[in-house]
This record gives sequence, C-alpha cells and structure tokens, in this order.
Amino acid sequence: MAIERALTILASSVCFCTQVLLASAQDWPTRPVRIVIGFGAGGGTDVATRVVADGLSEALGQQFVVENRLGAGGTIAGGMVAKAAADGYTALSVSMAHAVSAVTVKQVPYDPVNDFAPVGVFANSGFVLAVPKASPASDLKSLIEYLNKSAGKLNYSTVGLGSTQHLIAEDLRQRTGMNAQAVSYRTTREVVSALLRGDAAFTIELYHAIRGQVDSGDLRLVAVATPKRWPAIMAVPTIAESGIAGFGFLGWYGLLFPAGTPAPIVGKMHDTLHEVLRRENIRQRLEGIGAIANLSTPDEFRNVIESDILGFREVASKAGLEPQ
Repeated sequence: MAIERALTILASSVCFCTQVLLASAQDWPTRPVRIVIGFGAGGGTDVATRVVADGLSEALGQQFVVENRLGAGGTIAGGMVAKAAADGYTALSVSMAHAVSAVTVKQVPYDPVNDFAPVGVFANSGFVLAVPKASPASDLKSLIEYLNKSAGKLNYSTVGLGSTQHLIAEDLRQRTGMNAQAVSYRTTREVVSALLRGDAAFTIELYHAIRGQVDSGDLRLVAVATPKRWPAIMAVPTIAESGIAGFGFLGWYGLLFPAGTPAPIVGKMHDTLHEVLRRENIRQRLEGIGAIANLSTPDEFRNVIESDILGFREVASKAGLEPQ
C-alpha cells in the first residue's frame, strides 16, 4: 500500500509539474527576450537575427532585443547564454561559426552541443568560389591546372585563418591537391582587394558578401560550395558537380536556448518561427542579405552542429591548424 501511495503521489507531482510548464509556455513571453550574438552589427548573423527578431516581436507581442557581445570567435556570447537562466528569456543566435569556433578556439567556455537547447536553423546562406576577372580559369578544373602550373607561387585570400571560409577553402585544397597557400585578411573588402590586385588567385566567400563585385564583373564565379545549386545563381555549378564528389557546405543561422529550457517554451518558439518565416516580408528581407528562410527541427539542428564540428575538426587536423 505504501508503495502504491508513493507512486500515486509521484504521478500527481509529475502531472502538476507538466501543467505548470504548459501554463508557463502559454504565457511566455511576459517580458522582453534577449537574443545574444557573438559578432558585430551589420554582419550576416546580426542582420538575419534582427529580421527574425522583428517578426518574433510582432507575433508574440513582446520585444526580442538583439545584443552584440563580441570576442573570441563568438565564444564570449556563447558562454554568457550557456550560463544564463534556462527560462526562455535569453537565447543565442549563431551561424556555422558556432561549429568552427568549437574547433579553432582553444578554450571554449561551454559544450557547443550539450550546453544548449536547439530551437532550429531559421535560414541558410551560400558560399561561392570566385576568381578575379583577369583569371584564366573558367571552371574548377582549369583553376586547379592554373594553380598547379605556378609551382606554389599563387595564393588564395580569406577572412582570417581558422574562419569558416578558410576551412572550406582548405577542405577544397586538401581534396584537390591544388597548389595554393592561404593569405589572411581582416575583412571581406580586403579579401576582394587582394583578388583585384592579383595578389590572390581565388577566394571562398558568402555569395551576398561579394555579390556587388560579381554583378559588376570584377569577380567571376567558378562554382558554388553548397551541396546543391544556389537559387539566386542557378547557372553556376556546384563544386561536387565540378568533379569533387561529396563536397558541400550549407551556411546556416539558428537559435539556441540554454540547456534545460522547458520543452514547451522551445516548442512555442519553434512554432512561432515557423509562422514568422512564412511571411513574405520576412522572406524578402532575408533574401536581401543572401539568406533563404528554412526552418529545421531542433533535432535536425543538433545534428547539423555535431556533423559540422566533426567535419571541420578533420579539416583543421589535416591542415595542422592548432586551436588559438
């Protein structure tokens, strides 16, 4: 009898806690929600997050306030959110750099997977392989031939050693054996300038970041680094189609809560994102920065993070890149 009574009390407690959580999720949010970003204002992650934050604010009737906390490859912001109260009022907006920093930053103050409750990827972005207009290369094959005939005299430009762009380019170099060394620059503008001066033979960069130079004819796209052709430039083949089977990186932006955030709140955030991303004005604003609205499930997002960390770790290891 005592055991039965204890089980009855336990079942009642579980039921009560579930009801409390559901009620909490129904009321959430009752005050502003903070979305922290580890990079500066005006970048892809910042702008994409602000677009989505505007939609969430309108849909849920509370402010979603974007806060930039720069430093250490985004890990300062990540550390803040990982340690924040798991009540649904602090979130982290991340890009593929979240997986990269897990590989390239020496002391990451959190577990990039287990210290967070994923909400979902909310948009994707596309990386491209570009050459200057004076380049003799018209496709990936001719680019590789051009590089290898130059006996190691040619470089490729990238924004920072250990960046997402650098690791994607390094993966391509490893798979093709192309003879080129990375030269690091601080900004995309400097990367493009190096190409136009003839100091670099190619770069891998987000399409929207160099779209102006592509449209003007100063840069030419050789291939896209995404698994499938990118909608805005369907005439440009993928690197996989160009002969490097299995090559493909799909950029992403996603939202994370601290681990332990109640599942009903995570679910409500996900459902609201689904509603927001269906709005034409939101989709158009994302497309304006080269992103495509595309909502994943929380489990899919977790798998993306885990898979990207494993892939980038292998590339970095082969390149001899040590965490800094």
